[in-house]
Amino acid sequence: MKKTSFTEQNKQMKQSASSSPPFAEPAASAAQSETEDPTAGLQADLDRFRDLALRSQADFENYKKRSAREKEEAIRYANSSLLERLVGIIDNFELGLAAAKEQGADSPIYSGMILVQKQLNDLLAENGLQPIEAEGKTFDPNVHEAIAHEPSDQVPEGIVLRQARRGYRFKERLLRPSRVIVSSGPAKK
Repeated sequence: MKKTSFTEQNKQMKQSASSSPPFAEPAASAAQSETEDPTAGLQADLDRFRDLALRSQADFENYKKRSAREKEEAIRYANSSLLERLVGIIDNFELGLAAAKEQGADSPIYSGMILVQKQLNDLLAENGLQPIEAEGKTFDPNVHEAIAHEPSDQVPEGIVLRQARRGYRFKERLLRPSRVIVSSGPAKK
């Protein structure tokens, strides 16, 4: 079917109405219903395209918001991989510090290492890295990784006895869970 504009349809309808005899009313009403159908169809198409345009606009707005949020997160947590690597170095530094303490807590090497550790911890805290304290706390699988259970008469079941490796948070995210040894309660006899 050939598409015609609304004005052309009106012209055709007027010509058919003027050329048809007065007793042919059913033909005139059929021509009138034909004009209503195309306009109704056009209106339905218009409504459908408006709806499609509104949906596309809403989808685009959601995309822009999601992209901005992802970009902000990428900037905010950009240092996380660097800090993950640095945390391993801190672990080794603390082991060296413990060994230096065994040699003598009054030695200048030990005192110097304590100062360096304090500076390093202050720098990391300024950048959003927070150590997770685990000893004496209730075991939380969201921030702790249990590597062993030990019986204990003094400590109730489910409480962290010792921390094998310190865990860290970077801003609100968990950077590395604490590896802990958890109490299994009093020894069974």
